[in-house]
Amino acid sequence: MKICVIGGANVDISARAAGLFVAGDSNPGTVTVAPGGVGRNIAHNLALLGDDVRLVTIFGDDGFGRMLRESCLAAGLNLKLSKTSSGARNACFVSLNGTDGELLGGVSDMAITGRMTPDWLEARLHAINEADAVVADTNLPAETLSLLVSCCIPPLYIDAVSSAKVPRLRLALSVERLPGTGPITLKCNRLEAEVLGKSGLASVSRLYVSLGSEGLEIIEDGVVTPVPPLPAKGIVNTTGAGDALLAGIVHCGPDANPVDAANFGQQCAQFAMSSPNPVSDRIRELAAK
Repeated sequence: MKICVIGGANVDISARAAGLFVAGDSNPGTVTVAPGGVGRNIAHNLALLGDDVRLVTIFGDDGFGRMLRESCLAAGLNLKLSKTSSGARNACFVSLNGTDGELLGGVSDMAITGRMTPDWLEARLHAINEADAVVADTNLPAETLSLLVSCCIPPLYIDAVSSAKVPRLRLALSVERLPGTGPITLKCNRLEAEVLGKSGLASVSRLYVSLGSEGLEIIEDGVVTPVPPLPAKGIVNTTGAGDALLAGIVHCGPDANPVDAANFGQQCAQFAMSSPNPVSDRIRELAAK
């Protein structure tokens, strides 16, 4: 399947405490640096699953940006619709994780995504609309996401990313859509869904709500379908779990049984959580399924 992924690409700096985390003090542990970003992670996972993926993003004009671009090319991502922004620092996410891999907190420097303007997107819309499916994250500015929602012809999948970015998602989902645009599938967690509210879901055809260790809920045509969680296995890092989940859902295609897609997404998320990095190469083991 030919898929365009539009969104953030950043460097993930992940710190994991070796023991009980003590706030306000220096804690022994391990620190890893890896390619990350919601859009980039989803694109990487899809490439591992065998899809033909174009990543549409902006790289910084610095060492992190060059490292990230090289890693994307090595992962098999097509970057013809991406660009390096002169004089800009690359996006970066610093996360702090407990011994069980659970996220304790983080800081995200995503200022560069402000350069993903509507004009920047419009210049790429024709190529984007040639894809079989389009994925976007809410690191895009509200005006840019709104343009995409109004004009996207293929099925559109959106990752809410965080509750802080739900307002821009609500604005984008309220715009008038042109005739011939495809269905919208939204993936969010419980908090993001609560912040968005029912009024913000009018243009969403299918909603996947991640409940963490409790599994998922699928909401379609007002019907809520619970999806039980898969058994937990050796959790190391939860940072990329949601990205892998959505990648698995997208890979199954818009016509797949939504419960089957959710379960496949959970399998992808399990591999991500068993890796110290946001994306696990082991996800390619699921490509034949």
